[in-house]
Order: sequence, then C-alpha cells, then structure tokens
Amino acid sequence: MRKTLIFKTEEMTPEYMLLAAQALEKGAVAVLPTDTVYGIGTGAFCETAIAEIYRIKERPATSPLQILTGSLRQAHQVARFSPAAEKLAQAYWPGALTAIVPPSDKGKPLARGFAGLGIRVPGNTFLVKLLSLMQAPMACTSANLHGQPVLTDEKGILETFKGKVDYIFLGGTLSPTASSVVDLTGETPVLLREGGIARAALEQTMGLALQGKKEA
Repeated sequence: MRKTLIFKTEEMTPEYMLLAAQALEKGAVAVLPTDTVYGIGTGAFCETAIAEIYRIKERPATSPLQILTGSLRQAHQVARFSPAAEKLAQAYWPGALTAIVPPSDKGKPLARGFAGLGIRVPGNTFLVKLLSLMQAPMACTSANLHGQPVLTDEKGILETFKGKVDYIFLGGTLSPTASSVVDLTGETPVLLREGGIARAALEQTMGLALQGKKEA
C-alpha cells in the first residue's frame, strides 16, 4: 500500500494547490472531484503514472483517457481546433462539453494512436484552479474500477482508493451529469453523446448540423 494524502478541497491553500500541481506534473496519481463524477488523473505526459492508473482501475490499456486542461489556451498547446470546435469551446468551457479534436504535434503522444484527443475544461472550480497551475494537461478517467458503477461520494472513494493513489481530494457528494461528446476530427461534426448540453444548442452555436448519434 502507498501513503495516500487526503485533503478536503475547501481546505486547500494556494501553497498546497501549487505543491499538488507540481506533484501531478511529475507523475503523482490523484483522485479528485470533477463537475461530473470523481476522476483519477495524473500528468498527461507521465507514461509510468498513466500505466499505474490503468492497473489501479483494472482498465484495458486500449481505452484512451480524457485530457483535462484549465483553459482553452492550455488546450491549444496539445490540440488543433477547427472554427466549429473553437466556437463550441468558447461557448461551453468550462463545462460539460468533451471535444474530440486532432492533436497538435506536441499532443500526438497523448492520442495513443487515435485520430483525436477527447479534451475538456471541467466546470469544477477546485479542479480548474489545480489544472491552471499545471504546466501540462491532466490525463483523467472516472474514479471507479473497470466495469463498476462510477463513484460520486466520499465514502466510496476512500474505500476504493485509499492506499492505492498519492492524493485524494474530497469534494463532497457529486451529482453526475454526463458531458456532451462531439467528434470534430472530420469535415462534419458528429454527436457521440448528448449529455449536459443539448444537441440543438450545440448546432446553434456552431451554425452547423451535427451528424446523427454514433456509439462512442
């Protein structure tokens, strides 16, 4: 078992936030609240730590992790945004929109062979502050064992992950709302999942029609 440092998000001082951001950049693994469910993440370029997340979750390594950033400016460092993608990001970030966009040269290692990166600026104040202090994005996925229900409460998080990760940041009980997922890697945007942002709103923002839903 590893030593797990546990903090309440509201008790994090600026000094502790900076130390946590630096630790994540170097490969620390943390469980933390997002605006949907609790997530487990690390620095997006830390291959050893990412492999550890797959091991902890018992998740197939062929399943990509989502990329989280603290701002659209940070997202531009690892991904390329079409005019439609730019409109959506400016309208709905931070928030429940996952945009699948082509990686930049710097971001290609994060795509892990896929055509696009699933990237998002989450609408959780604590997490955005933490991400904004990081010099690299965070690779993140839901904090649950593979095939098990997602975790939204502190008790379940502690029972499942204490002793397995470096940090646990407790942010109370969450009310999960799935993000809307739009694939923007092709000529025509494709709605993969309609979540917290309605299809009609997405289409109105882009000024484009979305192709019909596909299975993600």
